[in-house]
Amino acid sequence: MQLIYEKSFPGRRGTSLPELDVPAGNALPPTLLRQKPAELPEVSELDGVRHFVNLSRRNVSVDTCFYPLGSCTMKYNPKFHDRIADLPGFADLHPLLPQLRHGGALTQGALAVLYETETLLCDLLGFAAFTMQPLAGAHGELTGVMMMAAYHKDRGEKRSVMLIPDSAHGTNPASAALAGFEARTIGTDANGNTDVEALRRALSKDVAGIMLTCPSTLGLFDPNIREICRCVHEAGGLVYGDGANFNALLGRVRPGDLGVDVAHVNLHKTFATPHGGGGPGAGPVGVCEKLVPYLPTSRVMKRADGSYVLEYQFPKTIGYIAPFYGNFGVIVKAYAYMLTLGRDGLRRVSDAAVLNANYLRAHLRQAYHEPFDRPCMHECVLSAKHQIKQGVHALDIAKALLDAGFHPPTIYFPLVVPEAIMIEPTETESKQTLDAFIQAMLDIARLAETDPARVKAAPRTTPVARLDETRAARSLDLASRPAAP
Repeated sequence: MQLIYEKSFPGRRGTSLPELDVPAGNALPPTLLRQKPAELPEVSELDGVRHFVNLSRRNVSVDTCFYPLGSCTMKYNPKFHDRIADLPGFADLHPLLPQLRHGGALTQGALAVLYETETLLCDLLGFAAFTMQPLAGAHGELTGVMMMAAYHKDRGEKRSVMLIPDSAHGTNPASAALAGFEARTIGTDANGNTDVEALRRALSKDVAGIMLTCPSTLGLFDPNIREICRCVHEAGGLVYGDGANFNALLGRVRPGDLGVDVAHVNLHKTFATPHGGGGPGAGPVGVCEKLVPYLPTSRVMKRADGSYVLEYQFPKTIGYIAPFYGNFGVIVKAYAYMLTLGRDGLRRVSDAAVLNANYLRAHLRQAYHEPFDRPCMHECVLSAKHQIKQGVHALDIAKALLDAGFHPPTIYFPLVVPEAIMIEPTETESKQTLDAFIQAMLDIARLAETDPARVKAAPRTTPVARLDETRAARSLDLASRPAAP
């Protein structure tokens, strides 16, 4: 495909503006003005439209192909819920409109959505209250550990250490560090669970708590989670639950019932709102009763007369953590999703997510190495340990999947599994799609044995062939420039 600059023709225009009919003026100082015209392509409107439409057709998304990106939950998002969020009463609402009198009728519906979504999440996760403000999962993590820090400070305790299993999400240590904690790693035992004995040895009066990802990035549910929570609580610490993988537990397990004190949930993963491409996301955080005083301000409250209002006066709050009230459009979609499915439908979500992941695991575990021989949750983690013998790495397998028409799964994560291949089929994919993916993975495994060079040369059918990724990372150049004359 030609670059837009290669379609440029001197004097050609895509717009026709009327002549200036007001006095020309220049409010910018000369130092800020261009010394020469911008080197922009000169193309017609038709050529411009065709260029960008053709570019869009090369994009890969969950709407165009199977997208089994482990840990990221790239699942289909019902378009109906997008339409709900686009309703004028939501999409055209200004966040500074009055809450009650003199225009309050315009905002009461939005406040009701925030309040009722919080109520539903409290019920689903077993918490006393939620803040809807965090704008992403990692932002929710930071909000949660900030409340943990405020709790310990309020009690006059100087606890500076946060324990983090090595099977946790990679953002956990960063969130802990941003909140002022020293992150210390707890290892994984032979069964893929958090090493409880190592945890007990690490507990002390300096430990503020632990950040658990459950199910973990290994795709496994830790059967020792109640014991982990008990040990941390006995040592005076708090338990943070990374709820990014909550679609595996939805309707089945409530983190609050397990002993978790504070947790975030990714609305853009579990509750089917767009994910990927930089956002938008939403990571509301739920807390147990003793952490409610530290929730961010503001909070939506329901008054005795049935109206809703934002309250700001909470003496122990950690303050503002986001402008206004969170990613409201994402919250609306998640609210509509929950109302559409209902309690039984939400439980079927987790049933299908776990079933699909184990279906892939059962068909691929003979061709690929399985680090832990046990049923998985929403995602299965395999590795290219068998293929390494032929010089074929996880990266090569991922590239070969592109030729088969599939977006690759996550590779080289979690870090505790060498040559990891992390596959999350989600609950939205059909058996036919999963069978086609399984066949592609088995074909690649056979090709790695018979013709490894072919796998290492993939992809062949994509618009861009295999890149030198080391060079691209060290000499990144994303600028588009006109060809030299």
